Amino acid sequence: MPLKPRSLLLSLLAVPGLAAADVPRVAVDIPPVQSLAAQVMGDLGTPALVIQPGASPHGYSLRPSEAATLDRADVVFWVGDALTPWLANSLNSLAADATTVELLDAPGLVRHDVREGATFAAHDHDHGEDHGHDHDHDHDHDHDHDHDHADTHEAAHQHHHDGLDPHAWLDPRNAQAWLTLMADTLAEADPEHAETYRDNAQQARAALDDLIADVERRLEAAGEPRFIVFHDAYQYFERRFGVPAAGAISLGDASDPSPARIRRVQEQVSALDVQCMFTEPQFNPDLVRSVFGNLPVDTSESIDPLGIGHEPGPGLYTGVIEDLADGLSRCAAP
Repeated sequence: MPLKPRSLLLSLLAVPGLAAADVPRVAVDIPPVQSLAAQVMGDLGTPALVIQPGASPHGYSLRPSEAATLDRADVVFWVGDALTPWLANSLNSLAADATTVELLDAPGLVRHDVREGATFAAHDHDHGEDHGHDHDHDHDHDHDHDHDHADTHEAAHQHHHDGLDPHAWLDPRNAQAWLTLMADTLAEADPEHAETYRDNAQQARAALDDLIADVERRLEAAGEPRFIVFHDAYQYFERRFGVPAAGAISLGDASDPSPARIRRVQEQVSALDVQCMFTEPQFNPDLVRSVFGNLPVDTSESIDPLGIGHEPGPGLYTGVIEDLADGLSRCAAP
């Protein structure tokens, strides 16, 4: 029976003497997860991306081709319900026969709850402390309860899964845990290539050790940046590397803040002499102007938790973390 074109391609990529059919078809949700999975798979195959670069994962409508990707998948890696609650139904209907792995349930993961309020109190930094499955319940409360019911309703709408902040990939220690889980999952699905998956994951974890050490050195040399973020997606990075944000303009990447929230951010900017406000590629410049007006805050830096501007693939994850380190280093510079 002749090989289909895809099978022929995989047979050329696979280890000599092993059947291409042994390589699972892998689907993933967002570009940083795809980057990690691609590192684990190496030359054996390329994980298919379901949510396209530049799209918000919080609300997304699958295209027919993306639905077909899920339907064909043998293994699906996704962050979880806290990031993409809409995806659960699609997985149940389209990928019912696939091995589905919710990465927020990974063993050894550092997990933090969603922060409340427009401004954040100084928090205890984790610096290498892994909390396993325990949430960090040390909420950074906004002690001024002036924020209105719109923010409260929005928080309930935006975040599910017991208030868990889903942006866990921005702590590279969590990425290491995911690499291990991905390798174990693929090794079980494809025993003949188990050693390759685990070797690839080990190399990727070692590279992340180097990345963590490099970011720590750079941020320590740069000093302590005083900054506001556009939406509150970065606390995993902040806590890992000890660089706390002073607040966030918006609760979510697709929502406008209430007037009360804007007032709290403005007060925090003045009280802490905030240096920078990090925008995002999809940010609303009018909103940023309305918040900061004539305040002496640098709004020229743009960051993104999903790696917009990077080519999807193995190198994207490192690019995301380096972008955050670069931006914060520039912000802290005199």
